Amino acid sequence: MPGRPPLGDAAPTAPLTVSTLKIVALGTGLWALALVVTLLVPDLRTGERSWWPWACVTGIALGAFAWWYVRRGRGNAVGA
Repeated sequence: MPGRPPLGDAAPTAPLTVSTLKIVALGTGLWALALVVTLLVPDLRTGERSWWPWACVTGIALGAFAWWYVRRGRGNAVGA
């Protein structure tokens, strides 16, 4: 296409700086909110959906592990 530079000529962009701890906290908070909703709405935890609260509990547990892992500050997972 005329007027458009070739793909290889684009200037590299700098990586985004994000707070990994905030992302982990947000995800864990969303799992906690999902757990509250599944416990308050009976149709979301009965019958074939009886595993839904346990999926939320697992998400919260993995979020707690991720919080601990990121707080260690080793490797690329540095909580800013």
